[in-house]
Order: sequence, then structure tokens, then C-alpha cells
Amino acid sequence: MGERKDELLQAAMGYLLEHGVAELSLRPLAKAIGTSARLLIFHFKSKERLLDEVLRQIHGRLRFILTSEASNVPPGGTSSPMKQFWMHATAPELLPYWRLLYEVHFTALQKPEAFAKYLRELSIGWAQIIQSRLPPALRDPQTAILVGAVFDGLMMELLTSGNVRRTTQSLDVFIEMLRARNAARIEPQPDQDALRRRRPRSLADPGKDHAKRRNRA
Repeated sequence: MGERKDELLQAAMGYLLEHGVAELSLRPLAKAIGTSARLLIFHFKSKERLLDEVLRQIHGRLRFILTSEASNVPPGGTSSPMKQFWMHATAPELLPYWRLLYEVHFTALQKPEAFAKYLRELSIGWAQIIQSRLPPALRDPQTAILVGAVFDGLMMELLTSGNVRRTTQSLDVFIEMLRARNAARIEPQPDQDALRRRRPRSLADPGKDHAKRRNRA
């Protein structure tokens, strides 16, 4: 990315963080950041492409948090990577980024033909990152998608209500559910052959026991 284009992208992101995308038009945006709509078109080709690059910038910053600070959980610690990420993600200075992220994401969903590649890469990218940080017993695509969906739901609830305490408590409940599922999956399964050897003969093979009683009669 050229230096001038990057400057315009950062300026556009600042504008969108303040004003959102509901009434976005290139002319007011260009005027606000000290450029022209023609120059924005030259660098980004269209409003949709500009929003696409803004989304990628936001995701890059948020993924950095997930792959660095949130993953630095001490061995044997009681705090999960998901809880660490949540605590960083809900910092007041990051909430405007989440608000813009979801707003632009919903705009993308309304125009799938323009944002199809972005939406596909977003879904795959986040699911892979989440899956790589789950415990081995839970490291499957279905659980990764579930974790991502729970996070999205709680973040949207936080942005709507502003209640950090309630949403964090709900996250704690979900983490405990994951831990219980993880423990159940890694618990050693009983040796079925050993169980059969310990059963009384009548329980192990009731047909044979009934035949013996009939022969005695």
C-alpha cells in the first residue's frame, strides 16, 4: 500500500469511527479528511472497496490482540485465552472499533456481491484462529464457530446495553461450560472388556444361563 493511500485509509477510519457508515458518502468524507472524492476513487476504486479495506484494518488490529496479549496465559493459570481476549477487547478505547466493525459487517451482508470475498475470508480466518487456541479435546471447527458466535453475541449486547459486568458474567458461564465439556472429553473411558469380565455370568450371557437351568430341569 502506498504511503498516501495509507494516510487516506487511516483518516477515513478515523472519520468512520466518529460518524459511522449509515449515511456514508464519498464527498462529505473526502471534504472532512482534506482530500477529494476523485482521489478516493483513484486509490480505492469505490466506496465498497474503501469499506472493505477499513474492515481489514480493524480485523488486523483486533487479531493482533488475540494472537499476542490474549494468548499470553501463564502455564497452569486459571484464566482462559477467551477471558483474556475479552478483557482486552472490552477496553473503552477499543469499543468504537467493535461498533464500526459490526456496522460495516452488516452493511457487507446487505451487499454480498460486493463483499463476498471479504465475508468468506473473515469467517474462515477467525474460525481458524479460535480453533488453534482451543484445548486439544475441543479443537474442532464446530466448537470454534460456537465460540466466535458467543463472543459476537456478547459484544453486541455490551455495545447495546453498556453493561460490562453482566456480559462478563455471561462469558464466565460459557467458559465453565466449555471446561466441563473439555473435562468430559479427556476423561479416560472405562475398559469395556474389563467390565465384561467382571460381570456375573448371568448378566454377561443370560441366554447360556437360561439354557443351563433348563438342562438341569
